[in-house]
Amino acid sequence: MELFNTLDDFLRSCPDNGVNFEIQSAFLKAWSKIHGWNDDGKPWTMYPVVLTAISGGADSDVTMDMIERIGHPLSEVHYVFYDSGLEFEATKRHLAFLEDKYGVSIERRKAKVPVPLGVRRFGVPFLSKKVSDYLYRLRLHGFQWEMEPFEKLRLKYPRCESALRWWCNAWGKNSRMNIQRRCWLREFMAENPPDFPISDRCCEGAKKATAKQLEKEIRPDLAVTGVRKSEGGARASAYRSCFDENCGKPNRFRPVFWLKDSDRDAYDRAFGVTHSDCYSVYGLTRTGCACCPFGRNFEAELGAAKKYEPRLYAATVNVFGDAYAYTRAYREYACARDAERNR
Repeated sequence: MELFNTLDDFLRSCPDNGVNFEIQSAFLKAWSKIHGWNDDGKPWTMYPVVLTAISGGADSDVTMDMIERIGHPLSEVHYVFYDSGLEFEATKRHLAFLEDKYGVSIERRKAKVPVPLGVRRFGVPFLSKKVSDYLYRLRLHGFQWEMEPFEKLRLKYPRCESALRWWCNAWGKNSRMNIQRRCWLREFMAENPPDFPISDRCCEGAKKATAKQLEKEIRPDLAVTGVRKSEGGARASAYRSCFDENCGKPNRFRPVFWLKDSDRDAYDRAFGVTHSDCYSVYGLTRTGCACCPFGRNFEAELGAAKKYEPRLYAATVNVFGDAYAYTRAYREYACARDAERNR
């Protein structure tokens, strides 16, 4: 790709059709953080070492294209893929495609604790990270899934207050922290207590701990991820802006944070971004740890894996089978209770 001295020169080179204000704004932010030259053409960069997480997903594709398109003449950019231990082969093939397209190297970093091992150690993911975290804490205290008031349960299970508040809807009326945000979940679990451990800890060992370890090794000045606010979920809602400044730690930058789905689609068309077979062949709308029960549409991922990658399908059912069965039972229960209430 051609290397430009100024942002104006770069923007003038962009296609006339499709590069809207939001895309231009994203380029401006990325240029100011990564490109390495001032507007007057003098070489300078705040971030000599940049670590960029590449997931193989659509947002990650746009992030990588943006960085390589604007250039990074004075920054050493490290691209890394964190292999959770349960990944689509389509994603791995796509990494090779990206390396060939941009002439870069993407480090494959094996998980410090792969997902299958994390699940065996701590428990399966169920519904969401927050739900699984609270259930993990309750189980550690020997909770028996009682439908009792908070004040009574806190005496029986001391030092577990926040999880008990969640279970008892004691965070305040209509609080998002209460279990009632999941319709009928409390009633379902009281009637159908899980006979297997539940936890969100598999994410910690597979991605977070692995990323922390790599950051200690290469000591980046800037860490870049392809997170968009509009994608929702705990990861996106944890951030308020596209940039975080951290004292003594790498600053954090999310170049595509403000792009909506329509903006990303416009970017794809303008710059010819190609996504993995997970999207174009399997028909998935997002990717991550393959067939993770945290995903709202894990059934669609399971169907795609069964059709296109049967070995992965067998592996995920072996690892997450309890979570799949329990989630399906909860959804059926909730539908039945809704129908009963609406009669």
